[in-house]
Amino acid sequence: MLRIHFTDADLARTRVASRPDPLWEIVTSLYRLQTRSGRRGHAHWYRLARRRLVERGLARAVRTVLLPFFPRGVYLPDFLTPAESEHGLEEGLEAILACPPSRVRAETALLARTSPAPLPLRVDAPEPRRELVALMRAYHEAVLAPVEEELRAVVEAERSLRLRDLLDGGVGGMLTGLGPGTRLQGSVLSVRYPGADRDLRLAGRGLRIVPSRFCRDTPITLADPTLPPVLVHPPGNAAGNRGMTRGPGDGAPCGTGDHPWSGTRRGTDGAGDAPLAVLLGRTRAIALHAVETGATTGEIARAAGVSCSAASRHAGALRNAGLVNSNRCGTYVLHTLTPAGAALLRAASGERTPPDPPPHADGGGVRSP
Repeated sequence: MLRIHFTDADLARTRVASRPDPLWEIVTSLYRLQTRSGRRGHAHWYRLARRRLVERGLARAVRTVLLPFFPRGVYLPDFLTPAESEHGLEEGLEAILACPPSRVRAETALLARTSPAPLPLRVDAPEPRRELVALMRAYHEAVLAPVEEELRAVVEAERSLRLRDLLDGGVGGMLTGLGPGTRLQGSVLSVRYPGADRDLRLAGRGLRIVPSRFCRDTPITLADPTLPPVLVHPPGNAAGNRGMTRGPGDGAPCGTGDHPWSGTRRGTDGAGDAPLAVLLGRTRAIALHAVETGATTGEIARAAGVSCSAASRHAGALRNAGLVNSNRCGTYVLHTLTPAGAALLRAASGERTPPDPPPHADGGGVRSP
């Protein structure tokens, strides 16, 4: 069990990541490659990962170099997941390169004592560390960059879920919604965690909560309690699955099972006007606007002035077009925008979508032992 001790200042500084953390996605996706558990929920990604690693000549290097540094179920060196990675992949990799050799040496020595496989590189030295970083970059570009939109959609959906929990149950509701077995007693959040019980005292630093598409079963935190606190956790309710195989109207009746949020949602007035309505039709344009900050099927119905069954069909059409994700939350279904849906709304309102940074050169110089 992990016990996280909050102060009032910590509650004020606790936040949910606004986008995927690339280094933590590297960690959790490598964990997934080391077990058959949960493969059904990641079947498409497994096929993509195997194919692209072979095509790029990375399969052996990942198996013999990366996996020993990221073994599942044992100690993970903290220097491999620096806080700077919340700003992007390159920022995180630069922080790894800049880590003091003494710290790298101490953490890899601890890993060597706990890992079942010998470490293939002495990464306290500059050149081997650059080799490891190049391989991490190449791995990310091969198997994570192609699903970047899906990773972003998971984070956006999780932020909407946490907002719902916050509105319904306050900060305590948001924190206990992070997963099964999570409970708040006074100012201490208890989280199901492998290994020996431990305490993390935030001491006014706050907590960064990072949803990860590939995290499964239990959250992950840093080994060193003096580092900026972070809690990486599996996506709630939807278990990280993209969309649903059932329609959003399946399950509880729309009028009784949907989450109550009265009135038409802000920003939907006039949503049926051109140009979005010309593309989607007036009702679906309103539905897409309603989903902007998360909406249940019933809320879409109220915003668009249609029945719940019609709202379910419209949400399904938007989901099939790749504009909306639908995640079951207990007795109701929450619809959130995909990155494509958000980009479409921005374009319709005249906002420019910031360009993605140019991709880094494919990890040249990676040595396959």
